[in-house]
Amino acid sequence: MKKYNFLFIILLGVIVTNCGGAKKENNSLFTFDSSQFKEQYQLEESIDLALLNPNTLSVDSVVYFVNDTKIGTKKGLDKLSFNFKNQKLGYQNLKAIVYYEGELIEATDRVELVSNVEPKLLQYTIVNTYPHDIQAYTQGLEFYRDTLYESTGQKGASFLRKYDYKTGKVFKQTNLEAIYFGEGITIINNKIFQLTWQEKTGFVYNVNTFKLQKSFKYDKDIEGWGLTNDGKYIYQSDGSEKIWKMDPNTLKMISYINAYSLSTKVTAVNELEWIEGKIYGNVYQKDAIAVINPQTGAVEGILNLADLKTKITQLPDTDVLNGIAYNPKTKTIFVTGKNWDKMFELKITN
Repeated sequence: MKKYNFLFIILLGVIVTNCGGAKKENNSLFTFDSSQFKEQYQLEESIDLALLNPNTLSVDSVVYFVNDTKIGTKKGLDKLSFNFKNQKLGYQNLKAIVYYEGELIEATDRVELVSNVEPKLLQYTIVNTYPHDIQAYTQGLEFYRDTLYESTGQKGASFLRKYDYKTGKVFKQTNLEAIYFGEGITIINNKIFQLTWQEKTGFVYNVNTFKLQKSFKYDKDIEGWGLTNDGKYIYQSDGSEKIWKMDPNTLKMISYINAYSLSTKVTAVNELEWIEGKIYGNVYQKDAIAVINPQTGAVEGILNLADLKTKITQLPDTDVLNGIAYNPKTKTIFVTGKNWDKMFELKITN
């Protein structure tokens, strides 16, 4: 995987469509008045949408859309004000269908919506320290029925296992074919879902027997990184700022959010865990966890775990923090890293 930048707060700090399905062409008749746009907007702010009409054509009405959702209609060239309150963060695609002189034409533009939430630096205490297989290049970690499940990466060394986290005793394990680089896992509906990195292939196993029930191709042209679920839907990271929402029954992507820390995109979101209504995500190569609002994508908290790496055995192949598993009974999280010889049970103290 490539190297990416992380949260600055930790490091401190025009298309036209003609009627009747005709082909698209450049729109030189109407454009959004972008001189009135800000470089970035925040939630709760509004934008005034207006069109420029350099040829002074006679306009009957304009229908406005944001992200392909109709937001209103105006007579003539009257402007329309739109509030970003309930939008997801990221680029907002603006569209106007202009009805003029018996014709219609489409104008497009976009603006960026960023977070207005100041992330809180979370505190933690180490409750326990447990052994971890130093040969395990951890990609996914999750509790299910008081048992810990883990998925690992590297071609020829990727596996799925469940084991006693206190002793390291393995209860069951299945190895991936050498052509696959294993990635994140999540367990829902008594099934284990496992990703692979660049092979664009996922696997579904019986949670009890580890029998492979089926494999599937990704619904989008993306890489496979982390997985988690909220009890109904699966959430998948792809190495960018995007976190995809997937239906576990159809394996189709429904939507996605973009992770932002204030005005900065959080790229390389990796292993995921759903904890009390929030998505906790490792950020690749930063030994930190971002707490992400699953509705908007805003990073609401940051857990800086860089100090944990000083507590493990340092070997040439020791890699970054990766792996988050939440135990709802104890309300503690278990974290480890790629080729770490220890796993830590943490209590978030806020």
